Amino acid sequence: MSVFENKVVWIIGASSGIGMELAVNLASQGSSVILSARKEESLNDCLSKMKNQDNHFVLTLDLEHSENFDEKVAFVLKKYGRIDYLFLSGGISQRSEVAETSLAIDRRIMEVNYFGNVALTKAILPIMIQQKFGHFVVISSIAGKFGFFLRSAYSASKHALHGFYESLMLENEKNNIRVTIVCPGKINTNISVNALNAAGYSHGVMDHNQASGMSADQCAQQILNAVTKRKKEVLIGNKEIYAVYIKRFFPKLFWKIIKKQSAT
Repeated sequence: MSVFENKVVWIIGASSGIGMELAVNLASQGSSVILSARKEESLNDCLSKMKNQDNHFVLTLDLEHSENFDEKVAFVLKKYGRIDYLFLSGGISQRSEVAETSLAIDRRIMEVNYFGNVALTKAILPIMIQQKFGHFVVISSIAGKFGFFLRSAYSASKHALHGFYESLMLENEKNNIRVTIVCPGKINTNISVNALNAAGYSHGVMDHNQASGMSADQCAQQILNAVTKRKKEVLIGNKEIYAVYIKRFFPKLFWKIIKKQSAT
């Protein structure tokens, strides 16, 4: 029996990539899934791929605009009565150097990747405390473990998630609330295509690092395995994830290696 069977799961970023694969997989395991992202058409496309479609629901949500999150949460609670898992897979990446990137772009990336996630978590946390169960699954990145070319604001936003959710985890263990922070490496999604450039527009290019990366389906399966095992943090990818361990144990070697890596 899956731990997700008969559970209410809310996925942010369900319109594509890892979020979509999580939704399809969880539906097959008997979850009731709320699908959220900005684009309703893409969410409906995701829904069409899922088993037991009547058990699931499309609810548009924009992480950049948190003023209506309480209303969204109230709607989900009225419909399903509880929220067991929140998968925070939405976000936006970056492809621009610090020197050419305006502070407005930095702020926008932080608003989506950090403050949007935090605002929704704060809206849902009281519900999980009351029901004495909940699990936040936060999609960070290996860029949340170290900085990298063209990713200054993106990396900063992912670093911030670690500090926030590790604190939340410690504070709410007494409430039977868990956190899993996921650090994907190179995953074959459109994250580079949709990344912001210095002018604030989409990068529009599928980077080699993404095109040659692990499939989103395989990544989603590893995420669900880590959540089932109640892991606090998990690295997912191919050989690129070893950089995290090299930095920890051999920092001088890490800096020699990392500066030779392709930014895209």
